[in-house]
Amino acid sequence: MTPRPTRLRLITAAILVVGLGSAVWIYLTADAAPGDGLGPEESKQYLRAMELYGGKANVLAAELMRWFQGLWHGRRLAFTVGCATVVAAAVFRLVAAASRE
Repeated sequence: MTPRPTRLRLITAAILVVGLGSAVWIYLTADAAPGDGLGPEESKQYLRAMELYGGKANVLAAELMRWFQGLWHGRRLAFTVGCATVVAAAVFRLVAAASRE
């Protein structure tokens, strides 16, 4: 049976290999962003109506929501998966180190 620190390193390495490998695969197979990104929600008239009904906070919230939704499509998803993998591996190591003491 392998010692505990060696197992923790192997598990951490496995998390990183699977997660970052998945991120690379997503990046290579994802399509580029479709269109030019000039939808109806980017027209001045639409933004003015949003501001009129909900104020600047409404416009900011809509832009934030559109940005967040964009993280789950195409090549941006690959970067999201890569960052989540690194965070998951770090959290695993911290929890494992804390439970060892």
